[in-house]
Amino acid sequence: MSSHPPLRAVLFDRDDTIAFTDPGVYREAARWGQETFGIDARTFGGALREQWDRRAMDWWDLRTPEQEDAFWHAYGQELAGTLGLTDAQMTQLMDRWPYEAYMKPVPNAREVLGTLRERGLKVGVLSNTLPSIDRTLRFVGLDDLVDVAVATCSVGVHKPDPGAYRHAADALGVRLEEVLFVDDKIENVVAARALGMHALLIDLSGAHPDAIHDLAQVLEAVEGLDVAC
Repeated sequence: MSSHPPLRAVLFDRDDTIAFTDPGVYREAARWGQETFGIDARTFGGALREQWDRRAMDWWDLRTPEQEDAFWHAYGQELAGTLGLTDAQMTQLMDRWPYEAYMKPVPNAREVLGTLRERGLKVGVLSNTLPSIDRTLRFVGLDDLVDVAVATCSVGVHKPDPGAYRHAADALGVRLEEVLFVDDKIENVVAARALGMHALLIDLSGAHPDAIHDLAQVLEAVEGLDVAC
């Protein structure tokens, strides 16, 4: 007999769990840069990728939307310097290709989240990301299916720190033991289990033998658990 209380919520990571960065968008942005600014598409796309690779973790200590806005302004200025763009062109670039523009929902995301809600479960998102998590979920068309979205930047503590999971559970109004957590990083899954949560590793590439490889498999996992009515 399971020692867990009935399941009341499913908590998802965002990136490579319910949404992903689509390399095809970089190619689209590169073509746009060539058409708009006359910069070779390969040069433009390479600058976009190199900038993100260089600055990808520089947002770790941001806490507020205002700090995030300042980060993206500085980010755009640096990119403009690399590409030789004016301030007006930099604004045009950042408005057309904001952070969330590179994201898409993973296959079956709306169906899975919607089915969980229909079963009476709360749906949450806990992501090591910038404060703008609501905007990114809205862009990929999932915000209406999420009860609580937590960006760890806003909390000031990142997964796999226990405080991140506790904050998300409190925001959902449930106990940790009443949550199924789904993440693509094994260290985050291990940390969740150590706190008494149900937890699944997801690997959309299909490479990890101990992971689920399709978000729809979350529904199968939930079927095997005692769900609170």
